[in-house]
Amino acid sequence: MMLFIALAKFKQKLTDEIVAENLKDIETDTEGGVRYLGIYWTLGRYDTVVLFEAPDEKAAMEMALRRLDRMEIETLVALPADAASPKGPA
Repeated sequence: MMLFIALAKFKQKLTDEIVAENLKDIETDTEGGVRYLGIYWTLGRYDTVVLFEAPDEKAAMEMALRRLDRMEIETLVALPADAASPKGPA
């Protein structure tokens, strides 16, 4: 599994309908192998930050594409910083 961070901003005011669509998308994502590790509301440039695992970049891209009608999403690949790679990825 690969680790990803999604930074999202809603294109319009958040409504009950949009929340319901997002919950439905989350269910679809998990059926496609995506595992959500955390979803956070944020202040500032983005409305939410999502930490998730996906089998590959294609699954992560499909997750973002499902929401393009309601959100602007920037998705980042995340690599853990640990003792084995203190200077970052080689």
